[in-house]
Amino acid sequence: QVQLVESGGGLVQAGGSLTLACAASGRTSIASAYAMRWFRQAPGKEREWVAQMLPSGSTYYPDSVKGRFTISRDNAWNTVYLQMNSLKPEDTAVYYCAADGPFIYDVQAMCYERSPTQYNYWGQGTQVTVSS
Repeated sequence: QVQLVESGGGLVQAGGSLTLACAASGRTSIASAYAMRWFRQAPGKEREWVAQMLPSGSTYYPDSVKGRFTISRDNAWNTVYLQMNSLKPEDTAVYYCAADGPFIYDVQAMCYERSPTQYNYWGQGTQVTVSS
């Protein structure tokens, strides 16, 4: 059973930085086979996606955080990070880590494809509060 545990949240002033970490257990090198994503949910709002890293290493961000947030993974591919810079009060939310997959690399097609059986895992979240 895969477990994801987020850490690194806290209180920071506007303009400051925080780095969140998502540590995975129960599966070795999860980020090599799963799409790793960070989401956030502010009070009274829907959960929104803020960063994605595919097994290929490709990263994606919505416009709201592009240029300020960076997703990365460690060399063992068991921990995923979210570096958040130039934080704004509107970034205040509970931040969640999620893993979606697995993907299998198709050598002939030279691309990753989803395996027939898919799983989706979530962490418990970590609070980020940005004061103005």
